[in-house]
Amino acid sequence: MEPHSIYLHIPFCRHRCGYCDFNTFAGLEDRIPDYIEALIQEIRQAAAGSSVRIPVHTVFFGGGTPSLIPADLMGRVTAGLGEAFDLLPGYEMTLEANPGTVSAQYLRELCGMGFNRISYGMQSARPDELRLLERQHSMFDVIEAVQWAREAGFDNLSLDLIYGLPFQGLADWQQTVEMAVALHPEHLSLYALTIEEGTPLHRMRRKGLIAEPDDDIAADMYEWATDRLETAGFAPYEISNWAQLDGQGTLLACRHNLQYWLARPYFGFGAGAHGYVGEVRAANVRGVNEYIRRIWHNTAHFPLGAAVNETWPIDPRTAMQEMMMVGLRLVESGVERADFLRRFGTHPEDVFGKELHDLTGKGLLEDNGERIRLTRRGRLLGNLVFMQFVGD
Repeated sequence: MEPHSIYLHIPFCRHRCGYCDFNTFAGLEDRIPDYIEALIQEIRQAAAGSSVRIPVHTVFFGGGTPSLIPADLMGRVTAGLGEAFDLLPGYEMTLEANPGTVSAQYLRELCGMGFNRISYGMQSARPDELRLLERQHSMFDVIEAVQWAREAGFDNLSLDLIYGLPFQGLADWQQTVEMAVALHPEHLSLYALTIEEGTPLHRMRRKGLIAEPDDDIAADMYEWATDRLETAGFAPYEISNWAQLDGQGTLLACRHNLQYWLARPYFGFGAGAHGYVGEVRAANVRGVNEYIRRIWHNTAHFPLGAAVNETWPIDPRTAMQEMMMVGLRLVESGVERADFLRRFGTHPEDVFGKELHDLTGKGLLEDNGERIRLTRRGRLLGNLVFMQFVGD
């Protein structure tokens, strides 16, 4: 059986940020103990439904703010994972965390229970931008959190940054990137701001208090960061992600996210979590209380859990489309022809000949005979490329 991945969603936050449209909730911290018990039960149900012990090579705790979970409860979850699944040697276990929600002792305890990668939501180095985003930390908190992580034993650390903010100039963005590089992370994720409907930033824009992000300025920021990070020793491996090489020359890419981009199987546990196992995509119910209720009162039918709310069977045609969409996000490896042929028994051009011809002619894709990937210009217009492989 091929290695699987596991995503665990922790939906709790102290404060919901102004740009966030994720499945997160503030003010429900009293539900954390019951939620963790339900999460452990969902893990057990999934493992019990399989006739074999499932191998797992990456685990990712996302949110929300997973670092709000007390160490003793987090230890119960990781122990439950080890009992239920076959955690392969050298597995990657990542915790997303907000600076300002961790302590030196907490990080030491995480390392002791098997976490070996941490991803901090730095977002910006500038106080005015952090206020606009309604982040609850300062740059000092970021510096302190990075130092504590290193002292605890984390040697694989990632920072998330956001660009294309209202009122943000290129010099502002350059300051944030330089501060992030100075902290010597192994990995950086750079995301362009999208103002989602229903968020506080969307309401501010509708009232004319902030302007729509300028796509041209955001493109300049992306281009500058691409060049700057190359000089700092970071290699781009996905449209929004850069990584350093370790001492053995291995790129320290996020192996868990690669599971998504390579369209490999993964379980999604927790409220609102998505999974992809057995050629079926599934999404759990989003509400915390409803999730807990369903886990204890509904029946799981592997690979679907007791809290599943929606399912999408993936037929071969859809699987091919998804492989093109997510695989092309990998800016260096792209979609490998041999991998496509191995999975589907046909070549990409036999299915998407017109799309590939048009996109290559426009200078958005390149094809060296072994792999199809975005050009540098194509990275800036990635969404236009991906849309060519959506639906029929």
